[in-house]
Amino acid sequence: MNPLPCSSNNTLLGFVPRLTAVLCFLVLVAACSSTPQTAPEYEGSYLDRAQSQERDDIRVTAAVPSAAESKAIFGRPLYKRGVQPVWLKIENNRDEIVSFLPVGLDPVYFTPIEAANMDLKDKKKVSDKRSLINEQFFEAGMLSNVPAGGQRSGFVFSRLDEGTKAFNVDLIGESGFTPFTFFIPVPGLQLDHHTVDWKNLYPADQFLDLSSDELIEKIESETCCATDKEGKGKADPVNLVLIGTPEEVYYAFIRAGWDETETIYKGSSWKTMGSFISGGEYRYSPVSALYVFNRGQDIAFQKARDNIHERNHLRLWLSPYRYEGKPVWLGQISRDIGVRFTKKTITTHKIDPDVDETREGLLENLAYSQALAKVAYLGGVGEAPIDQPRANLTGDPYFTDGYRLVLWVTSHPVDIADIQLEYWRIPPVRQSTP
Repeated sequence: MNPLPCSSNNTLLGFVPRLTAVLCFLVLVAACSSTPQTAPEYEGSYLDRAQSQERDDIRVTAAVPSAAESKAIFGRPLYKRGVQPVWLKIENNRDEIVSFLPVGLDPVYFTPIEAANMDLKDKKKVSDKRSLINEQFFEAGMLSNVPAGGQRSGFVFSRLDEGTKAFNVDLIGESGFTPFTFFIPVPGLQLDHHTVDWKNLYPADQFLDLSSDELIEKIESETCCATDKEGKGKADPVNLVLIGTPEEVYYAFIRAGWDETETIYKGSSWKTMGSFISGGEYRYSPVSALYVFNRGQDIAFQKARDNIHERNHLRLWLSPYRYEGKPVWLGQISRDIGVRFTKKTITTHKIDPDVDETREGLLENLAYSQALAKVAYLGGVGEAPIDQPRANLTGDPYFTDGYRLVLWVTSHPVDIADIQLEYWRIPPVRQSTP
């Protein structure tokens, strides 16, 4: 495929060259990839991907249809309208009625008939008193009450979450409250961590099981910052350490409201371009590669705001270290506060110079989401005072106390009052500037 011609002679108050550069860059990214990439294929129906959990004489099975499957089921492009059906089956083996609470799955869920009429252009004009009543959607909806010794199944119409759908199924009866939490992959996105061969990332003889003292020494001797692909220059500071299995890392961040990240391929490039031009939100936008251990990040997560220019994002690299039987990760987190243009990459995000605030924000985020078991601090980044800031690869300044935040993540909820503190290092108390 030949890239579109990119002329540098267009001028219109400086806007056309800028827009042309962005368009050409994104088209080139999509067209010049060494290997054509497409979204992963999944065999079978959504029910083949169903997950089941059982507790206190209740069994819950959940499944999430893809965009194509939802359209085939309901005859409507629900995903394009921001609606995602979630199928549930609740088997009640108690001798009492239990009630399903849909607000636990999505606090602002859509009713079945509301979902059916999302495409109605003018809801004030009703030519027939039954024109808004869609019996197919109504009958497919999940009923709230599940009789003793009985079962119910049906769909709840939630807001759209691509990638991994995280939700609760909350039930209540005379015996009390019974919650279930599901994390279900949904076909459609090409996510970065799907391509990582976790088992073979390192040779088996490279893994090191470390004591506390050994781990402290290793972490504090690691590189202060990520680099570019050639290993030259210092990029953003490596200011995080995570301890947990890939599943625990994955569940913790999804529970805390972080989104997964798509790889760079034709579809994601066009979505990025559209969001950049419109200023809209693209929750799964590709994250540029930074390098630690001579490779780009293994996983990237992000929290987008109202537009693609402002978001928090973090990168994680699995290390060859193990502590108390758990994998150890190095990480980098920063807050994007805008976009500027560069000669090298055409566009790049500007980061908030106060990288420690972003680091501490993640601590609070995971703690409030009950995804954190233990916390510690270690050195290794190196102090950069506010009056003597360092700069990353694209020239953005940042200042830091030089510490790395160590987080033990968990896939099982931990109350904020039960989070443990490990006093390995004690960072200085932050002082306000006079």
